Amino acid sequence: MSLDNVFDEGELRDWIARVQKDVGGEVVFLTELKIDGVALNLVYENGSLVRGATRGDGRTGEDVTLNVRTIQGIPLELHGDDLPQLVEIRGEVFFPVAAFEKLNEGLVEEGKSPFANPRNAAAGSLRQKDPAKTAKRPLRMLVHGIGARTGFDITRQSEAYELLADWGLPTSPYAEVLDTMDEVQKFVAHYGEHRHSVTHEIDGVVVKVDEIAVQRALGA
Repeated sequence: MSLDNVFDEGELRDWIARVQKDVGGEVVFLTELKIDGVALNLVYENGSLVRGATRGDGRTGEDVTLNVRTIQGIPLELHGDDLPQLVEIRGEVFFPVAAFEKLNEGLVEEGKSPFANPRNAAAGSLRQKDPAKTAKRPLRMLVHGIGARTGFDITRQSEAYELLADWGLPTSPYAEVLDTMDEVQKFVAHYGEHRHSVTHEIDGVVVKVDEIAVQRALGA
């Protein structure tokens, strides 16, 4: 389920044109920042967090549940009354830029080697063998998708984001539903210019078709 890339406005317009041709009309896009972090899956059963795992090779990841339980902002229990029997939630764990700089300063003062970038710092912190060490690192997470689920369904990706937020999960403040290619390109250009105003490192913009049924029809 890796993302494909386009590198300029022309390639983006070509992709949108192909999508519209395959769908046979206009589509709505969910546009958001791509977090430069570590992919993490959370599994909740009857509202309780039972597992946190890295993506690994795409099929088998590393169980980091005990460490995940120490990350601020990840609820151990989902909010609400009508909670699903099972839901797998996908997102990214990251090191906030300001906190990363402070961490590296401390490592240098202690005579230790600093991390090369926030993504490496997040990966190293998430995979600590001692959860107490992970707890000392100011990791954060933003969720961006729902995988396996039992007891409910969704019709739009943006609807999923609203549901995740209602459950108390941390969602991105930078996601927008957009109707046209020009709006998408404007979003891309804005964050190309203001990428350093974001709390986390980014490595691009993600453009998704918002309607789940259209996503399934188009394939992956």
